[in-house]
Amino acid sequence: MSTYIIGIAGGTASGKTTVAKKLYKASSSIGNVTLIRLDDYYKRTDNLTLEERQKLNYDHPDSIDFDLLKQNLYDLKHGLAVDKPLYDFTIHNRSENVEHLEPTSVIIVEGILVFVDEEVRNMFDMKIYVDTPDDIRFIRRLIRDMNERGRTLESVYSQYLETVRPMHMQFIEPSKKYADVIIPEGGNNPIVIDLLSSKIASLIENKLK
Repeated sequence: MSTYIIGIAGGTASGKTTVAKKLYKASSSIGNVTLIRLDDYYKRTDNLTLEERQKLNYDHPDSIDFDLLKQNLYDLKHGLAVDKPLYDFTIHNRSENVEHLEPTSVIIVEGILVFVDEEVRNMFDMKIYVDTPDDIRFIRRLIRDMNERGRTLESVYSQYLETVRPMHMQFIEPSKKYADVIIPEGGNNPIVIDLLSSKIASLIENKLK
């Protein structure tokens, strides 16, 4: 089975997930689609306390198990099912549960660091970068982390200044140069999303013939 793999990168709260979901819906009309979050590949930290885990730098590439991601993508591309990890943000660690994935014709991988690892980057047939202004991203992250992940205002603010912003400037923003397509304003740019969805559908159809 031929598999078309799309990578979607961008800063925290840039709109990557919104773009991924819209492209997932558009690609579903062509064939079966798998959506993978890079967040689920944070390394296990069973040896640390919750307080110690909260202090880790989750925006550095070393926090990601790229080897496992590469193996999972390789297996799926070659027709093998995988059990993908699941990450639990409330405990800052992987869940004991996994997600069973069967091979599909389209795989979408989204996350802030998906273009940083060269081997992973080279597995993508299309690379998309979602580019959203810093102030908008911070406000979105603040609301999301407080409402969905049980964080305090102080913890979100401190993490943003100490790790999120510096890592964005060091790793994520520079990775934009690898993108085939850059989407301004993320999912709030319907014209670009529609054009991109049509282009991806055409590319997928041609590859899967």
